[in-house]
Amino acid sequence: MDTQKKRASFSGRIGFVLAAAGSAVGLGNIWRFPYLAAKYGGGIFLLVYFALVVTFGFSLMVSEISLGRKTGRSVISAYSMLSKNWGFLGVISALIPLVILSYYCILGGWVAKYVGAFVSGSSVAASKDGYFGAFISASVEPLIWGVLYIAATFAIVLLGVEKGIERAGKFLMPLLVVLLAAVTVYALTLPGSGAGIKYYLTPDLSRFSVKTILAALGQMFYSMSLAMGIMVTYGSYMKKTDDIAVAVKQIEWFDTGIAFLAGLLIVPAVFTFSGGDSTLAAGPSLMFVTMPKVFASMGVAGTVIGAMFFILVLFAALTSSISLMETVVSVIRDKFHMSRPKACFITLGLILALGTPCALGFGLWSGLSVGGMSILDLFDFVSNSVAMPIVALLMCVFIGYVIKPESVISEVKISGKFSRERMYRIFIKYVAPLFVAAILVSSVLDGLGILDL
Repeated sequence: MDTQKKRASFSGRIGFVLAAAGSAVGLGNIWRFPYLAAKYGGGIFLLVYFALVVTFGFSLMVSEISLGRKTGRSVISAYSMLSKNWGFLGVISALIPLVILSYYCILGGWVAKYVGAFVSGSSVAASKDGYFGAFISASVEPLIWGVLYIAATFAIVLLGVEKGIERAGKFLMPLLVVLLAAVTVYALTLPGSGAGIKYYLTPDLSRFSVKTILAALGQMFYSMSLAMGIMVTYGSYMKKTDDIAVAVKQIEWFDTGIAFLAGLLIVPAVFTFSGGDSTLAAGPSLMFVTMPKVFASMGVAGTVIGAMFFILVLFAALTSSISLMETVVSVIRDKFHMSRPKACFITLGLILALGTPCALGFGLWSGLSVGGMSILDLFDFVSNSVAMPIVALLMCVFIGYVIKPESVISEVKISGKFSRERMYRIFIKYVAPLFVAAILVSSVLDGLGILDL
């Protein structure tokens, strides 16, 4: 019996935008964007990134949301409904969020651990050398924090689209913005922050290169939750009366604005702490090693500011993991016609099964590696560097040459004007495939250590 006689939906465009923006805003906005901006010329990287968001990013996001709303199905069914020969693309797309979620929840557990450290008054200990390494290599603790984080994600998704996901987005996203703005304002008042602000915002043309474009392309691609099945899933919950083009613009503003503010916080703060050294660490090192040291240098206020910072990072991570889990739940429900609770519990079991090796991969199971990569790094490489660009490239081919751009354009025009229609046709058929191919090649080379991005 089909338990989904009537598909759930968001209450309106605001609920959809906040939920979708929450999906887009994640750890990558906070620990990767500032690092790349600092590395590739500050303002010039920002200009390139913004230009790509309103062209390339806009085109792909409009495509995915339109496919979801047009078919009213999750990503595993959407492609086959429009062309039976392309059902394989839905299957590949459906596997990506499951793989990402398995290690993303472990990263979320790391953030939760640091929230606990700062809230409990252990911020000084958290800033010491070796604290992070000792934590992730512990026997059980990383798994415990990961399970707690997974449980929080599970509880929200279990409540459903409107009562769970939409309400979480309406609560978490505004609070995230307020927290980020507050911490940023404080950081900008620190002595010496002016030099960091100048470094972050001033375009340095001498550092502009092809790598700048590739780095901006890759960051924008991952930051906007493209090719993960998320936007197709959320699009399937979108009402026909809600304007897709306007919604995508608003999501872009949210996502880019959060990333920009994160850079405005982190680059000057690290710049001040390091005494003018413009070098920023990337990824977890920035979040769990460098930033605690920055907060420790602030004295007593650093404990409060650090707690606020890690809480906002936790909110950013949570909104993304919610969307990833909902995508998997939606796939299971569409494929096997089961109730939300059953699909949620099955998804929970899959996440725990795949996430446990990721949690223990730096400790008990540190001996397990493939090509020198830990289990977590391997999952990240396969999903982000290989599978996602391939799915995006095939989607461009699918829309541009199989179902034709008119299929998406007509869906967009149901609920409003499409002022960028001409640009969309050009990008989805000619420009976007080239960009995605560049992302695929550069991300694989970067993941293999051949190209430094």
